[in-house]
Amino acid sequence: MTHAVMPTYARLPVTFTKGEDALLWDTTGKQYLDALSGISVCNVGHARREVADAICAQAHELLHTSNLYQIAHQEALAEKLCALSGLDKVFFSNSGAEANEAALKIARLYGHNKGIAVPTVVVMTNSFHGRTMATLTATGNTKVQTGFAPLVEGFVRVEYGDAAAVEALAATNPNIVAVLVEPVQGEGGIRIPADDYLPRLRAICDQHDWLLMLDEIQSGMCRTGKWFAFQHTAIQPDVMTLAKALGNGVPIGACLAGGKAASVFGPGNHGSTFGGNPLACRAALAVIEVMEQANLAARAAELGDYFLSQFRTKLAGVAGVREIRVKGLMLGIELERDCGELVKQALEKGILINVTAGNVIRLLPPLVISYEQAEQIITMVTELVQAFLSPAAGEKPS
Repeated sequence: MTHAVMPTYARLPVTFTKGEDALLWDTTGKQYLDALSGISVCNVGHARREVADAICAQAHELLHTSNLYQIAHQEALAEKLCALSGLDKVFFSNSGAEANEAALKIARLYGHNKGIAVPTVVVMTNSFHGRTMATLTATGNTKVQTGFAPLVEGFVRVEYGDAAAVEALAATNPNIVAVLVEPVQGEGGIRIPADDYLPRLRAICDQHDWLLMLDEIQSGMCRTGKWFAFQHTAIQPDVMTLAKALGNGVPIGACLAGGKAASVFGPGNHGSTFGGNPLACRAALAVIEVMEQANLAARAAELGDYFLSQFRTKLAGVAGVREIRVKGLMLGIELERDCGELVKQALEKGILINVTAGNVIRLLPPLVISYEQAEQIITMVTELVQAFLSPAAGEKPS
């Protein structure tokens, strides 16, 4: 391991050299079953041929010109995303944090255009929106904020899932211009709100002329069983952000806007040197084509139901399992105590998992996994949980 890389990650002792669909191989040739997808990035699997071919072809043609000029693949991708989402305009960036920065700038400018001096955005507990200064402030995790004060002004936080708390702010804070929320919290522990949560937020925003801004960076691109998680309801957001699976590993982010939010930005209001370059956009177009042809949204919904039923059956009665939460192929198994050590135990057994919020096993497998691979994940994770929670495992030597 080199010491030249800044130690911003507590990296696990493994280096992967190749992948195929839901499988990875390390430098020793050991095979692993990927139940994390690079944290909901490789939704169409590793080394997907159609995406690789598109990247190679574009690399031989043109990588970069600049957003000073028209970019055909960018325009095609924007049209496609708008058709899939029902929104009207797209700004392309290189990451999810940048996409959320664009959304926050839209909210600020929207507020200033209304004559509000300190435009304020409502954000949620346990949320995660990125690590830039504004998105770090919007994130509901004091641990990742520690040491980076002063944070950015213009945010007010309420409990995730509590629409009444958002409504109550209207009477006390005249500076609110938008609500930023994840339809499903990923980093927060696969938190799935009540079915009426987004519709209630939509109604509140309509009543007070606020923007409803949805962070779909982890939940978007077929992950929850729909193209975008908000489509499980009848609502339409004003702003939606995407990244992660949009490029299947090629860095690209997108901030989509509709209705009154679509016309907020004008020339000079925002920009990105690399955002929406020909390579990234062609890769994203190939990803979308694979998702459409394989009907991966429906597959994610189907597999999610299977995972839920199997985990509920196999973990029924296991003391220490608090809750199993599933939305498509966003899966969380919450335990009664912290379980970060399971990540390394799983790695040793040849499966990649994640623990978030301290005590939630997070599974985000590629949407292309087979039922046989799904069964392997279920069996291996069940065994890990049972061993971890067994009375003998909790005993301490005298």
